Amino acid sequence: MGIKKAPENVPVWVDEKRCKGCDVCVSLCPSGVLGMIKDEHRILGKIISVVHPESCIGCRECELHCPDFAIFVADKEEFKFAKVSKESQERAAKIKENKFMAI
Repeated sequence: MGIKKAPENVPVWVDEKRCKGCDVCVSLCPSGVLGMIKDEHRILGKIISVVHPESCIGCRECELHCPDFAIFVADKEEFKFAKVSKESQERAAKIKENKFMAI
């Protein structure tokens, strides 16, 4: 089991109280699972959103690099993750081209 127990049938989730909207996690996601959304009440005017959870491959890059420990990925024993697809890779590239904002 991971550090935090995953909500049922959820591959990746965010503790929004900890997220400052730095977009490090989005920049590292190879599958276009994450994107930033505008939120005027946040420090940087945006916050992370899990926009395509079904595409999460469980690589943990987002969780391992989050400076605020705000994002969590389910344990591979608790969740069956997707495989990387051409569609998810293209979506990740578009999100990066869009300054990490969700598309």
